[in-house]
Amino acid sequence: MRQCSATVAAVLVVLLSFAGCASLPESSTPQAIGSITGGAASTTPPPPAEGREPDLLVRDFLVASANSANRHQAARQYLTREASGSWDDGAKTVVADRIDLLSGPRTSDESEYTIRSNTVGVLASGGDYQAGAGTVDSTIRMVKVDGEWRIDELPPGVLIDRSQFFNAYQRQSLFFVDPLGAALVPDVRWLTGSPDQLANQLVQLLIDGPKQTLAPAVSNELSNNVGVRGPITKADGRTTQVGVGAGGVKIDFGGLQSMDTKNRELLAAQVVWTLASADISGPYVLLADGQPLDDDKPDGWTTADVGSLDPLGTPETAVGLHALVAGQLMSVEDYGAVPVPGYFGTVNNLRSVALSNDGTLVAGVADTGRPVPEPSSTLMIGGYDSGAFPVAEGQSITRPSWGADNNAAWAVIDGTNVIRAARDPATGQVSVVPVDATAVTALGVRITDLRLSRDGVRAAMIVDGLVYVASVVRKENGSYSLMSPKAVANGLGSDALALDWSTGDAIVIVRIATDVPVVQVTTDGSRLDALPSRNLTTPVLSVDASPTNEYVADSRAVFQLNNGDPAGDRYWREVAGLAGVKAIPILPG
Repeated sequence: MRQCSATVAAVLVVLLSFAGCASLPESSTPQAIGSITGGAASTTPPPPAEGREPDLLVRDFLVASANSANRHQAARQYLTREASGSWDDGAKTVVADRIDLLSGPRTSDESEYTIRSNTVGVLASGGDYQAGAGTVDSTIRMVKVDGEWRIDELPPGVLIDRSQFFNAYQRQSLFFVDPLGAALVPDVRWLTGSPDQLANQLVQLLIDGPKQTLAPAVSNELSNNVGVRGPITKADGRTTQVGVGAGGVKIDFGGLQSMDTKNRELLAAQVVWTLASADISGPYVLLADGQPLDDDKPDGWTTADVGSLDPLGTPETAVGLHALVAGQLMSVEDYGAVPVPGYFGTVNNLRSVALSNDGTLVAGVADTGRPVPEPSSTLMIGGYDSGAFPVAEGQSITRPSWGADNNAAWAVIDGTNVIRAARDPATGQVSVVPVDATAVTALGVRITDLRLSRDGVRAAMIVDGLVYVASVVRKENGSYSLMSPKAVANGLGSDALALDWSTGDAIVIVRIATDVPVVQVTTDGSRLDALPSRNLTTPVLSVDASPTNEYVADSRAVFQLNNGDPAGDRYWREVAGLAGVKAIPILPG
């Protein structure tokens, strides 16, 4: 990957490239997402233009391939009858950010071309985007039919240019349940089809369950023989334009006879937030075998009814912004920063700090001051307004990250040993247990950053400068593992220095770069976008993020980027309470 960094860095100024130099995944069984329903996708392009030269006809075919309706009927217009009958368009769907056409042998009625694609990912079954990279060559042979060039031989699968992919497919999130039953976990999919089929697609995908890499870490209330009885309709029973405009949605589920009240609420939350995030308006009339899923909601559910499970909820407002200033933890107010009342506000030897999501506990890495070969770092855990005690030591300890239950802090000691420092709520005692990170440590030499998502189900990590996302799996014996790590920023261009979760499906990354120091990547690796650089002075040293704001520390001060600002007005503003102060911003988590 490193040999491509110079080329990719140049592209970062506008939109970060997805290209890299790794291998494209070979283990998946991708298929076109249009096969989920029979709904039409975008408007079918016109038939091939008459008298088209063969190279231009191939390019027209590639454009038409983005329309998956009716088994890629639009693209099949460019094939001979024999080729159309044998073309397996469901074999795989490859997304490429560069497609070159190389001429081969040609006669008056036959021609051959090599399609060289710089691939960035594949679509697996159910709209699961799997990031990958590499250059692939494939051969297309053409013949003349009634005086017009047509494709007579082509490889199985579909090749789509990245820009065409973003035009034809929509990014949607399914939501599953975290192990505590306290949060919803996004599972990003890319779908195509007509708007009035989207509700059907999403509900069916929920029933099918989470992607394979996420399945061990979440639960699904729509599993165990749950199905849909009859068609999904508008709230008043109309069967046309379901999910389009006003009118709500009605879904009658079967197989819920033994489901208790709590699990019914979780099922409702999965369905409501999945549909609402896709801009399918409520009310959401949810039935169980023809009767209301909840007798108190005969007219339907709203997002407010499951507001406690809002996937975009954040503790930032309640806990507030903090900062590490000269080794001391401080609370940031509009008028300035003040030390917190406990241990962490009295010392001045802290290297990094993390607040629990509810703001009651603190984990900090302190400088021991001891000479080599003695451990130079110690992990301290304590209350926000009380004392603290050491729980682990090492030459290096990454910034801690708190789990969703507010009682366990994770960190990496000496680059390879992932630990979980769990506090017993009843006694206050902390036990340190190792996390099985074999799948991650096999990727490289050193883990330099690890951040848990707010739902606690995923971990984002930097390993030897590269960014990975792994599933956090709790085993039956209570231990934890980091499983199925996937590279998600193949086109980063330079080493990652720090990262944090913005939302449940997006990560903000600080690069060791001067042109575009801060970027954002989705957890499936499908998008890697530059964030504004205005007002920042490199190097940027740290990042902390939430669904509403990103905070970074550059070489001068702490800056904030508001995600609610219009795109043209988004730029980094210095945080008022830290004006002129060199500090590291800290949000809970």
